[in-house]
Amino acid sequence: MEKRSKVIMIVITGAAILIGAVWLINESRYPNVPAFDDHFTRKFLNKDKKVDSGFYEFKSKTGQYTMWFPEEYQVLHKNREDYAVNNDSYESWWAVYNEEIEGKTQVNYIKTEFLTSNPADESIHVEALFKRRFGLSVPNKIENSQTRIYYQSAYIYFKGTEKRVIVDKKKHIPNTYLAYVADKRSNKIVQISFDSSDKYKSSDEDKKQEWFLKMLENIHFS
Repeated sequence: MEKRSKVIMIVITGAAILIGAVWLINESRYPNVPAFDDHFTRKFLNKDKKVDSGFYEFKSKTGQYTMWFPEEYQVLHKNREDYAVNNDSYESWWAVYNEEIEGKTQVNYIKTEFLTSNPADESIHVEALFKRRFGLSVPNKIENSQTRIYYQSAYIYFKGTEKRVIVDKKKHIPNTYLAYVADKRSNKIVQISFDSSDKYKSSDEDKKQEWFLKMLENIHFS
């Protein structure tokens, strides 16, 4: 009986070692960055396609678009409102990155929403979106062969319950970026925003805008 117990223990130990070795081999196949440390986030990413420094290709579960995803972010999924998808017609998700700046933890969020909208109403939706968020009707606009991109940035804060918005970068460095990206060949759109819990240094603003525009310009609809 004792001999049989020893054999069973040896088999269990061997199996555990084998499972652990297989797990380590599988994990070593993924890039050593925060996005791939999270098992939910890695489901969206192509580990073999680092599209640019700091970005990997993100493929929507709707199958309707791809974009560049920053390697330090992770898609939230703890609560129902963190991630939602409806077949191939709708998807929304939040991603977060806790950044250490001057000894303080700064929480950065990306919020993305994929949906469809009548192209004839595009100007109405764009105006309503940027008016609601920033209090302005005419955001910046750029185009490429596939998309029309509307974007704006501002510093947003609250004085009591009153929302204050400073669009002039000379007065304050933005902590919020917002964009509306429309496909030229269909009725598909992506609305994407970046929000920071704090403010950036003035020297970081150009880099942050360049980083945001990289994501916008590399949203590709299928």
